[in-house]
Amino acid sequence: MLNPQELIRKAQTSKFYLWLLNWLLWRMIPFNKPHRFKIVEINENSVTTKLPFRRNNLNHIKGLHACAFATISEFTTGVLLLTKLNPKKYRIILKSLTVDYHYQGKMHAFANFETDDNWLKSNVIEPLAENESTVVECKVSVDDEAGNHLTSASVHWQIKDWTKVKTKN
Repeated sequence: MLNPQELIRKAQTSKFYLWLLNWLLWRMIPFNKPHRFKIVEINENSVTTKLPFRRNNLNHIKGLHACAFATISEFTTGVLLLTKLNPKKYRIILKSLTVDYHYQGKMHAFANFETDDNWLKSNVIEPLAENESTVVECKVSVDDEAGNHLTSASVHWQIKDWTKVKTKN
C-alpha cells in the first residue's frame, strides 16, 4: 500500500495519482463524500480545492451553502498541513473556524491555502520545542470561477506531538 505522503508527492505531478488521492479522500473522510470536494492542484507549499456547484452543496436559495464553504476551508488547510507534517508524529485537530462571507456562490468555487517551510518552522516546530502543543491559524480564501471573492476563513488547528497526547482510559 502506498503511504499517504508518497501518494501526495506523486499527485503533485501525475493526474492519475491526483485522481487516486481524491478518490481515497472521498472514502477516508465519509462526511465529505457527498460534497465531492476535489483537489485540483497540490504542491509542496499550496493546495487548491474545488467546491462543486451541485445540489448537495446548495442552500435553500440555490447558492453554495455556508457550511460547504466552512468545510472546504477546513479540508483545504488540513490537507496541506498533513503534507508538511508527519501524521504519525503529530496530532492535528481542529480548534476553531470562522468564516466571513462576502458574495453569494452561484458557480464552482475554489479554495486556496499557501504556506512555506519558514511559516512551519516558526509556527509549529519551534513552539513545539518549548510547549506541549501549539495552535496555528491558517487563512484560506474561496473564489468562484469568475474571480469573485466569496469567503475568507480562519482555521485554527491545534498541533501536538503524539507522545504528549493524553487520553482517558
